[in-house]
Amino acid sequence: MKSKLNCVMVIDDDESTNYFNHMIVERSACTDNIIVAQSGQEALDYLANSEPHNGEENKKPCPALIFLDINMPAMNGWEFLDKFRQLSNEQKAHIVIVMLTTSLFPEDLIKAKGIPEISSFENKPLTEEKLDMLIRKHFVSI
Repeated sequence: MKSKLNCVMVIDDDESTNYFNHMIVERSACTDNIIVAQSGQEALDYLANSEPHNGEENKKPCPALIFLDINMPAMNGWEFLDKFRQLSNEQKAHIVIVMLTTSLFPEDLIKAKGIPEISSFENKPLTEEKLDMLIRKHFVSI
C-alpha cells in the first residue's frame, strides 16, 4: 500500500473550482485530509494553527501540498506568498506550493520561477494525471 500525503490544501476564491479540485484530490486517494481555503488569509490562519508533524491532538494537520491560485480578491497569490515567508520555518517546513492558475501572462510564469517557495507553475484545471505527476515529482517516497 502506498503512503499518503499528510494533507493537501487548495487556496482559491472560486467555489466551483474548489469543489472540482477537492473532488480530484479525493478521487486520487493521495490524502485523507483536504483543506479548502477561499482566501489567502484563511489559508494563513489555518497554517498558523497547524502542526507540521501532526504531534499535537488539538492542532490541525499541516499540508504537504498546497495548490495556490494567483488572482483572488483581498489577497492574491503573490501577497499570500509574501505572508507565507513570514511564518516560522517549522510552520512552512517541507510544504510544496503549486501555483495553479488560469493566468496566460508570461510575466506570471517568470515571476513564479524566481520565487523559491513555488515548486511548480501549472495551468488549470487540475486533473488526476497532473496531480499524479506532481506527487511523483515532489514526493518520491509516496
